[in-house]
Amino acid sequence: MMSESRYAVVIVDCATAHFRNEYTGRGDLAERQTKLSAFLKCLAKLADEYGVAVIITNQVVAQVDGGGGMFQADAKKPIGGHIIAHMSTTRLYLRKGKGENRVAKMVQSPNLPEAEATYSITNHGIEDARED
Repeated sequence: MMSESRYAVVIVDCATAHFRNEYTGRGDLAERQTKLSAFLKCLAKLADEYGVAVIITNQVVAQVDGGGGMFQADAKKPIGGHIIAHMSTTRLYLRKGKGENRVAKMVQSPNLPEAEATYSITNHGIEDARED
């Protein structure tokens, strides 16, 4: 399919969800991470071979191991651990802001600093954040 037509982007919604459903429990963790790594490498190969951008969304979970600290504003961590972090070129963390606003935080990028941007999703698309 990729070689027959020109595509610009591949989007995978909730990349880790299927792996979490298939491989449950700590006993399956190593196999799950191995399969997840192979899947991400396949996506990287698609991006390289066909020049497409690959966007994946991922789940987060509350960090209950004490690593976030009680004073951290948002103690969530991404599912998938280091494999997701190392296989991603750029990582954004999206969260709800005040009112109808949303916040996008640059977590990792090879050429952009860590920063945040506030925006709103309206009937007209994505717009600068509204003042409440």
